[in-house]
Order: sequence, then structure tokens, then C-alpha cells
Amino acid sequence: MSPRARRVLQAVLYEVGAVAVVGPVLSLAFDRPAASTLGLAVVLSGIALGWNYLFNTLFERWESRQAVRGRSWVRRLAHGTGFEGGLVILLVPVMALWLDIPPLAAFLANLGLLAFFFVYAIAFTWTFDRLFGLPASAGGPRQADASPRP
Repeated sequence: MSPRARRVLQAVLYEVGAVAVVGPVLSLAFDRPAASTLGLAVVLSGIALGWNYLFNTLFERWESRQAVRGRSWVRRLAHGTGFEGGLVILLVPVMALWLDIPPLAAFLANLGLLAFFFVYAIAFTWTFDRLFGLPASAGGPRQADASPRP
């Protein structure tokens, strides 16, 4: 699988799982109609999908320049921290506007989601790597050069 296809598949599967959990949780937490919080979950997911693709592209570029190959738990923790930290910055204003709550309340709500997603991101990428193999940047198989050779 090409690096681009792998990143897209990873991001889409990640977000499908996220929407399935976040929509109902937000409905219960904020006593809002499920349709509204499902809509919010889809919007948050769209933002997260774009961030996921960008972050993983940058992370794999950095990772490919590292002397040590593979994905240790320390590297996975760094990945989860970087991804989720950036996402908090992007999502808090959206949550505050959508739910009509103060930014501090949205930040505190996002902390609960952050705790869930921190574990989810690590577990998901571990599972994804087990199912689809490591990317070339982490020592997985390299994509064969498709260009014709003279």
C-alpha cells in the first residue's frame, strides 16, 4: 500500500470510530439532541481528519530521518501527544460555538475527550500497524518503485 493510501485509510478508519463514540457521549454530557451532537461529532471529525493527515505526513517525514527504526512505546506516546495537543487547539473554539458554552467549558469538556482519544490514538495506531504493517518510515516494507527501469 502506498504511503498516501495508508495515511488516508488510517485517518478514515480512525474517524469512523471516533464519530461512533463521540456523538452519543456529547449528547449525554450536554443534554443535547443526538442529531445535534452527531452533527458536531462529524464536524469535529472532519477537522480531525485533515489534522490527522497533515500530522501523520509530518510525523512520518520526521520519523524517516531518525537513526532508530520502529515504533517504540515512547515514539507512540510522542505521536499521540503531538496529535492530540494540536487537535485541542483546533477543536475548543468549534465546540464552544456549537454547544453555546464558554471557551473554558469547551476546554474542560475537551480534556475529557482528550483523555479518551489519547488512549484511543495509541491503541488504534498499534492495532492498525498490526493489521496493515508498519509504514516504510518505521522500518516496514518499502513501496516498490513503479517507474520503468532502462
